[in-house]
Amino acid sequence: MKQQRMAIVNDITGFGRCSTTVELPLVSAMKIQVCPLPTAILSAHTGFNDYYMDDYTAHMRPYIENWQRLNLYFDGILTGFLGSEGQIDIVLEFIKKFKKPAMDEKKETLLIVDPVMGDGGRLYSSYTYQLCRRMKELVAYADVLTPNLTEACNLLDVPYPHGGSINNEDLLSMCGKLAALRENADKNAMKIIITGIERGKNIGNFIYENGRSRMLEFAKIGSEHSGTGDVFVAIVAASLLKNETTKQAVAKAAEFVSKCLIFTETQGIPRNEGICFEEYLTELK
Repeated sequence: MKQQRMAIVNDITGFGRCSTTVELPLVSAMKIQVCPLPTAILSAHTGFNDYYMDDYTAHMRPYIENWQRLNLYFDGILTGFLGSEGQIDIVLEFIKKFKKPAMDEKKETLLIVDPVMGDGGRLYSSYTYQLCRRMKELVAYADVLTPNLTEACNLLDVPYPHGGSINNEDLLSMCGKLAALRENADKNAMKIIITGIERGKNIGNFIYENGRSRMLEFAKIGSEHSGTGDVFVAIVAASLLKNETTKQAVAKAAEFVSKCLIFTETQGIPRNEGICFEEYLTELK
């Protein structure tokens, strides 16, 4: 079988285990070639008090144009943090050029959109009202959408529930409305995974596909760590590209994150340094 290829549109951060820096090795470990399209280069992620950042927006179009001249084909595209309206315009152009329909022996390019906008009921400081509105345009092209509850609420312009507590019926309603944002006439074609749902001592991931839903819960482990969502979505994206079911993909990602969190807690790793995924990297398939 031909080795698959995935484009990852995200920033590259030198320290802090997040974004492309964790997604690339994880997807590669699952035997899929990764081609990064950088949105920014950072010495450390923005959760640190001090960091250097080089905004890559001005270089993205020439970078993409070279890929066009090379006639590259991607089996999957994964988008992550975008820092400006200009970057959303560029990524929309990229999707229209590289998200190919099924042809010959090649399947349609799978687009996974991780709308990295905020957490815990709050948006990140870089997210303006207009930038949030533009994110809806990107979401409309997604085959797979992986928001947390904060991001799902913002995309739908609804209040974040008190304490992050929400029942499955309301989650199902939210997913139906998110699927209705899809550009394609077949709204049920979008798979949605709302991540990090509070369930007492557990964390839930709510799966929506073909108008049906299920909640997968896993034990909550230790404190929060940066980049956990990037680890999760990378494994989900690679698993779906390998034709695993959405349930299998979510379970694999959640179990891997849990294992890494347990080890990270034993090492006393600070929150901003992310999770020690390297310890179990060779176990991924």
